[in-house]
This record gives sequence, structure tokens and C-alpha cells, in this order.
Amino acid sequence: MSASVKDIQESEFGSEVLGATVPVIVDFWAPWCGPCKMVGPEIEKLAARTNDVKFVKVNVDESREVAIQYGVMSIPTIAKFEHGTLVSQVVGARSADALAREFGLA
Repeated sequence: MSASVKDIQESEFGSEVLGATVPVIVDFWAPWCGPCKMVGPEIEKLAARTNDVKFVKVNVDESREVAIQYGVMSIPTIAKFEHGTLVSQVVGARSADALAREFGLA
């Protein structure tokens, strides 16, 4: 299903993440964040090899309310949502393999 990571705006979070019928991995990031730049390609790799999971990116500078709502204090924060509920999250850059293990996608 997923071959790329979609950049979404705060206004799209409800439909793209909370209303999704498949699990969603959300990369909370910012363009000035060094570790975010390192983890971005890893999330792209994971998305390219993972079926039945949606991958999205949320720029915390542009989507502050969503970041605050889900307690994002440090970035990158990578979160997994299922049926509109936050089920797990990790903070900091990880490899595609580490993220796959962390979120049960391996």
C-alpha cells in the first residue's frame, strides 16, 4: 500500500491518521532538526518495504497543536497509531530495521 511518506498538515491529521483503516506511522519532525534529517530516509526505506501501513510526516513547526496534543517534546518522535489511538512512540533517530522492530513491522 505504502511506497512513500506523505507530508500532511495539521488540518489533515484527523482524516489521514485518526480516520485511517490501517496502522499509521507518524514522523514528527522539523526542517532544522539534524536527527530528523537522518531518520527521514530510514522511514522512507521502511515505507518502501512495508505493506498495509500508512506513513506520514508532520512538521511540528507548522502543526504545533497536534504535536502538543500527543506530547511531542523532542524530535524526531516517531509514533504508531491504530484505529485513531496512539499505541506506541519512540524519540530519536533510528534505523529502518530498529523502527520495524520497535513497531512490530519486522
